[in-house]
Amino acid sequence: MIQFLLLVSRQGKIRLSKWYSFLPRQQQIKIAQEAANLALSRNRKSCNFIEWREGKLIYKRYASLYFIAYTDKDDNELLTLEIIHHYVEILDRYFGNVCELDIIFNFHKAYYLLDETIIAGELQETSKQKVLHATVAQDMLIKAANGQDS
Repeated sequence: MIQFLLLVSRQGKIRLSKWYSFLPRQQQIKIAQEAANLALSRNRKSCNFIEWREGKLIYKRYASLYFIAYTDKDDNELLTLEIIHHYVEILDRYFGNVCELDIIFNFHKAYYLLDETIIAGELQETSKQKVLHATVAQDMLIKAANGQDS
């Protein structure tokens, strides 16, 4: 099970964080910074898996963002790496070549896409088309609601 997922810029700023296990906010901030620093400080040619605390950090860099997941010790690292890649592909299709600014200015959409893909730390939807269809349907509902308000 994925315990948390972070999107971190190359400068170490956390752009998105999703926690699937409860921790106090102060502890979340401390752990997120520590995990980000570990991933950012590694050589680009190093392995993308780090045994850390009681689990594993699995990370992958895409353009200017690091996608970092923390999983249980006995979870499959390659499967987690594939889940990260799956989420990146969904973001790419929705935003059209996603970049850090897309995440910053449309963080609510990034969270929605993540929630459609992963629930309670487990992959729930493997079909990119279904996730994108649900998101586009939500966009249409929001537009319709905003149209009625004005």
